[in-house]
Amino acid sequence: MDLIDSHCHLDAPEFDRDRDAVVVRARAAGVRIQVLPAVEAAAWPKLRDICSGDDGLHPAYGLHPMYLSAHREEHLRLLREWLGRERAVAVGECGLDYYVEGLDHNAQQDFFEGQLGIARDLDLPVIVHARRAVDAVIATLRRIGGLRGVVHSWSGSEQQARQLWEMGFMLGIGGPVTYERARRLRRTVAGMPLEYLLLETDAPDQPDAGIRGQRNEPARLTHVLETVASLRDESPEAIAHATRDNAIRLFGLPRPLAEAPR
Repeated sequence: MDLIDSHCHLDAPEFDRDRDAVVVRARAAGVRIQVLPAVEAAAWPKLRDICSGDDGLHPAYGLHPMYLSAHREEHLRLLREWLGRERAVAVGECGLDYYVEGLDHNAQQDFFEGQLGIARDLDLPVIVHARRAVDAVIATLRRIGGLRGVVHSWSGSEQQARQLWEMGFMLGIGGPVTYERARRLRRTVAGMPLEYLLLETDAPDQPDAGIRGQRNEPARLTHVLETVASLRDESPEAIAHATRDNAIRLFGLPRPLAEAPR
C-alpha cells in the first residue's frame, strides 16, 4: 500500500538523533509521502533542508498558534516572500488554540487571518490547527472565503465537521481515533464522506493506543489506517487508496509513476 502521512513534524528535535532511520521505517511500512508543516519562522530553513534531500518529504510553511511568543508581525511578510520562492504544498500549520492558557486570542486571530489571506492569494491549501476553537476557526474560514485545506487532528462535533465539508475542507485523522474512549471521533470517522478524510500521525506527538506515552513516528500510520478501516467496515486497501488520492488532490502531490497520465 502507498500511504500518505498528511501531517508529520519530522523536523522536530525529537527526531534529530535518528531522522533517517525514521524515514526508512516509514517507507518500509508503506508510508511513501509525508507532509511536514512548520511551526515558526526560525524553523523554516531546517524544514526546507530536510525536505530537499527526499522526494517523499513535502514542506508547508506557517506560524503555529502555540508558538505565538515567537511570532512577529514581519513574519507574515517573510512568509509571503518565502512561499514565493520555496517549494511548498500548503500554508501551515496555522490556526487557533483556546486550550493553552496565556495565548492571546486576538493576536492568534491576527496571525491566522494573515496566513489565510496569503494562502488565498497564492492559491495554496491551508493546514489548520483548531483546539477548543473549532467554531471560531469555521467562522474565520467563512469570512475570508476562497480557501481549501484540512483541519488536522480533528476533535470537533459531527455538525461542525459537516460545516467544514460544505466548504470543501478535509479532516485529518490520527492516533486519537485508535483509543476506544474517543467515541465521538470514532462515530464521525465511521460515517463521514470518504472524500474528506486524510490520515496523519502528527508525529512525534499523538501516539496511537499501541504506543501510549511514547514518541510517535510516521510508520505508525498503518495503525491509524487499520482502525479507520475497521470503524468503516471497509478494507485497509480501499481506505489507503482513497485517502492517498485525497492528499494528492488537496496538496498537488505527485502521483506514483505507475499512475501518472501518459
